[in-house]
Amino acid sequence: MLVELGVVEQRYQAVLDLLGGASVTGVARRYGVARQTVHVWLRRYADQGLAGLVDRSSKPESCPHQTSAQIEAGIVEMRRAHPGWGPRTIGYHLEREGVEPAPSRSSIYRALVRHKLIDPQQRRKRRSDYKRWERARSMELWQMDVMGGVFLVDGTELKVVTGIDDHSRFCVSAKVVRRATARPVCDALAAGMRAHGIPDQILTDNGKVFTGRFGPGKGEVLFDRICRENGVRHLLTAPRSPTTTGKVERFHKTIKKELLADRRFESLGVAQKIIDEWVTYYNSERPHQGIGMVPPIRRFELADPEPFEVVVNQDPPPAPDPVEVVADEPRRVTRKVGQTGRISLANFRYHVGRWLAGETVDVVVTTDGLVEISHRGVLVATHARQHPPEAEPQVWRRQPRARPIRPPTMGQPVVRKVDSSGGISFAGVSYRVGNPYRRQQVQVRVVGDTVEISKDGKLLRVHAVKHDPIKAHGAFANPGGKPDRINAAS
Repeated sequence: MLVELGVVEQRYQAVLDLLGGASVTGVARRYGVARQTVHVWLRRYADQGLAGLVDRSSKPESCPHQTSAQIEAGIVEMRRAHPGWGPRTIGYHLEREGVEPAPSRSSIYRALVRHKLIDPQQRRKRRSDYKRWERARSMELWQMDVMGGVFLVDGTELKVVTGIDDHSRFCVSAKVVRRATARPVCDALAAGMRAHGIPDQILTDNGKVFTGRFGPGKGEVLFDRICRENGVRHLLTAPRSPTTTGKVERFHKTIKKELLADRRFESLGVAQKIIDEWVTYYNSERPHQGIGMVPPIRRFELADPEPFEVVVNQDPPPAPDPVEVVADEPRRVTRKVGQTGRISLANFRYHVGRWLAGETVDVVVTTDGLVEISHRGVLVATHARQHPPEAEPQVWRRQPRARPIRPPTMGQPVVRKVDSSGGISFAGVSYRVGNPYRRQQVQVRVVGDTVEISKDGKLLRVHAVKHDPIKAHGAFANPGGKPDRINAAS
């Protein structure tokens, strides 16, 4: 007859076998345990008797590094007061409050799990799962986007034009608008540049307010034009790739979670005021985990600010001249520059530059095999002839039309030195040239109702006349600038 013995009874029988003279190895083999376990049973029976053979927890009787109950209560209170705070943020605030000893991140995590404030089944990403990149300094790249989710009490949804400095995570724009059309978005861009400076690059998605890349039109949109006139390189993400602008998307998650969740505003002005106050807190006080738990302003203030002037010309660009052939110069033709910055000549492509897209240029094929491309009398590109000589008749076969007379140049070229903000002063008015040409000399001409700025025969910028024509005579009388000025051209 078989009798099932309990665990304690089996251990007790093993101890009796040992006391009866059996070997430890034989007893361990008979009961299927290690020799060390048999020694533990024998030691516990000698100390506590039969009660020592009962199952017990492996938890140590004391732990000198265990988080105290007071600190654990503070952790739970912080989490309940701020559900968006994780273990790292809670640890940062505990250190600021002078908690000694400060618990580690894993200790805080385990405390939150014990109180069921964090789901332990939720997967925690490993560091190797993240692929991060950022610019090396502030004002090198801005990420801009449009965010929804701001509601009024009547149910109207507003939009927010947001911008984040890539290196410092500093918020450079958070403008509330009723509709995210081209003009409000560009007003937010201009306001951000006036407040914080002109960045080197701006990264956006392919929205129609940012680019005409996928729109019905072929010309540049207002956002692109403002970037070009201020010397900013506009970068676009690949289609359907929101992770490329991940920093500004993460900013959207933060502001929605900490400020906009289940909140309604009375008016647009009230919403803008509350968001501005939160942005001030975000930039100057709130620690950011992505930059070492310091406020974004600590990184952003390291940028070297320089004087600047934001150029926002919202007037539509003048319509380009029609494509035509000059009658009295049989070897000179005009071409319209495509969106890729190229022109076609006898079915061959010649590069001009994207900055002249949509403009009309003059093309001359010289007798020594060169193709010279000029824009408003300024040589912009020179190429070796790619098309064969026998294809030359294709260039001139079109019947020429009368070409409109170009407005004459007023006065002589005036030399000016570009200041540290990327602009020049002409007739008491500042004209933008671009940051790449700072502290270099350029030539200024007044052509009709435009001001053309060139360097070494290459056209850089074309602006509508903003100065008083009467003051222009003084500029032409002193083409090198005032002698007593430091940045006067010599």
